[in-house]
Amino acid sequence: MNLESDPPVVAAVDGSEHSLRALSWALGAAEALAAPLVVAHVRSDALQLGAARIASLGTEPELPDTVLDTVRTVVEDRGHAVPVRYASLDGTVTDVLPEAARGARLLVTGSRGHGGFASLLLGSTGRSLAARAPCPLVVVPHEARTSSLDSGPDAGRVLLGLHPEETPDEVIDFAFETAALRRVPLEAMTALRLPPTPSAVAASPAPALQMPPPLPLADDTEELLSEARRELENRLRPFAEHRPDVKLVKTVAPGDAAGLLVDASADAALLVVGRHHRHRIADLLVGSVAHAVLHHAACPVAVVPPTPPGRQGA
Repeated sequence: MNLESDPPVVAAVDGSEHSLRALSWALGAAEALAAPLVVAHVRSDALQLGAARIASLGTEPELPDTVLDTVRTVVEDRGHAVPVRYASLDGTVTDVLPEAARGARLLVTGSRGHGGFASLLLGSTGRSLAARAPCPLVVVPHEARTSSLDSGPDAGRVLLGLHPEETPDEVIDFAFETAALRRVPLEAMTALRLPPTPSAVAASPAPALQMPPPLPLADDTEELLSEARRELENRLRPFAEHRPDVKLVKTVAPGDAAGLLVDASADAALLVVGRHHRHRIADLLVGSVAHAVLHHAACPVAVVPPTPPGRQGA
């Protein structure tokens, strides 16, 4: 294993408890993948400014990165079976972390933190990072289990949020590969938003008066569900044939995709969703379902990017 040439797992840290839990997840992932680990810290604005002022005086800035020093102690005390490199970075989180993760297996962050990570998942920072990461971004919520890629019946399944017509192949591939690595089942879940019955439409108040109630089941519910199950079966068949070692559970349920996935994440080890191929507004690359599960899922969430144009089939 070569720390310089092998694709690493990149763990973004800021010294907060949330980021240390994500670091533990990332270290376990790196060991399971037999990949080196890069621990990346984006220095605070004050530290970057101080270093720039020292440099302007013609001397080499030697301001210590105390966050990385602390994290290094944590990692060494835990022990590790893969090479670990520590990177102190200057710039903005949304610019330098995607660059640091170029060519990486995973980019792993906590769900909240302080300093440069304070707004992660709470606003534009989280959306931008999820939209720009060049590799799968895994966000580890504070309450999630810290065992990364444990195997066995208690490890929890991999949960894939799947739209048969829109989810790219690379998202499905990632979910199957992760389930195979963990030696756990993969549940592929598709949500079916059913139309209301005519009677419900007639009885519904005007939208301006109140929020509409949840959509009731249509009269042809079973026909719609059967068609959705066929589409799901056809979409997954080539992947299942390629990975016969993965126990596949196919679920089609009526309702809202984000709500169903959040509920199902309570006993999952990892939730996998895709991001949009492209949008003129970069933040909207992270669709509403991905954004919702990043906020509310109980387990780590992997947002998998599509293959960039020009690299299809490469």
